[in-house]
Amino acid sequence: MHLLGTTARPLRVAIIGSGPAGFFTAEPLLKSHVHCTVDMFDRLPVPFGLVRGGVAPDHPKIRSAARAFEKLADHPSFSFLGNVTIGRDLTIEELRHYYDAIVLATGAEADRTMAIPGEELPGCHSAFSFVGWYNAHPDFTDCHFDLSQETAVVIGAGNVALDVARILLTPVDRLRQTDIARHALDALAESRVRQVHIVARRGPAQVKFALAELKEMAAIPGCSPFALKEELQLEDASAQEIDSPDAQRIMEVLGGYAEEEAEACGRRTYFRFLLSPKAVLGTDRVQAALFEQTRLVGPPFRQRAEGTGKLIEIPCGLLFRSVGYRGVPIPGLPFHEEDGIIPNTLGRVEHSGRAMPGIYAAGWIKRGPSGQIGTNRPDGHETGKAILADANLLLPCPEPDTAALRMLLQTRGVRSVSFDDWRRIDAAEKAQGERVGKPRERFSRIEDMLAVICQP
Repeated sequence: MHLLGTTARPLRVAIIGSGPAGFFTAEPLLKSHVHCTVDMFDRLPVPFGLVRGGVAPDHPKIRSAARAFEKLADHPSFSFLGNVTIGRDLTIEELRHYYDAIVLATGAEADRTMAIPGEELPGCHSAFSFVGWYNAHPDFTDCHFDLSQETAVVIGAGNVALDVARILLTPVDRLRQTDIARHALDALAESRVRQVHIVARRGPAQVKFALAELKEMAAIPGCSPFALKEELQLEDASAQEIDSPDAQRIMEVLGGYAEEEAEACGRRTYFRFLLSPKAVLGTDRVQAALFEQTRLVGPPFRQRAEGTGKLIEIPCGLLFRSVGYRGVPIPGLPFHEEDGIIPNTLGRVEHSGRAMPGIYAAGWIKRGPSGQIGTNRPDGHETGKAILADANLLLPCPEPDTAALRMLLQTRGVRSVSFDDWRRIDAAEKAQGERVGKPRERFSRIEDMLAVICQP
């Protein structure tokens, strides 16, 4: 028997999920003196996770992170197996037959609900579905959003809330220059949305907006941002939370928005604070959102919103919740329901407080949905280094053969997609985009993606 991690018997690692967390975990493995082979799985035929499906189309620079991932994918010890769903096409136990270590890097694939009355009304949506819809994610292609409404409410205080508001309010001619999904562009061209209220349960000191994205709201052509001065007043505990230059600038930007005069016409973004959602109002569809005014209690950085009993109603025809995401359980693995993560220590998955040999986690499924794309780099490196440190302790898998695994998938009627296959899909999307003056025209259905690689 050869030791794992040698040229004679490389350490075989399966990474489930091809987003930033997956690639950042692969990086130290492929660059290590320990010989590793990395097979990366994704349930979609296309890689890159939220870099492809979560970044707003008017932020192409953020998507440039995929270039570094493409370089990793060129490594001779890397393979991509797209269009393979773990838990359906293959079980975790079956993967353990072919790999010495398995990494769960599946992200947070579900959104959190508000658990308030009326949330099921037509016109009430998750920001998660809207983002997937305009990014041509196959899961959300058939979603419908009634953009004939004049006013929308977005509940949340993070960058996704800003993305939703910005896409709703940006003139469609500007969006035509991006790789936004064709069906979304067509719908937005007919949109009558003119006002968006971005509502936060806590105050301006606690927002998770990135400074650059907050400033972008003032750069939308024909649209003005507005905030209420009284909602920007900070009590002592919140003032202590303004402890960085970016936090200070965010307060300055919001203060500038409070100097704006509200106009009766034109597009408007309203920033509202200290309002906790209590109900979505309406009979056949959303007609308004009901909030309770809050005050903050507790020490700095641990403040919570406490209701005051005063209710405020915001009329609207659309409502998007952007109150967080959570992971989805994977059959055969432990899962922490309350936090929506796989329990682990430093990436080593634990069951009943004990490490499960050879099973690891990275990214949002490991730590929860926090941070930006770059935040996954130290997280993924931590998991990758844990695998390397454990290499001499891992039990060798019975059949270290990717070709045999591909054959198993083939017998089950699963058409796995290689990275070269993805490059053909990528080229076809870019060619389609060039014909209509866009960077790319994305395929939004899996069957259309597979049709490209099945062509002779």
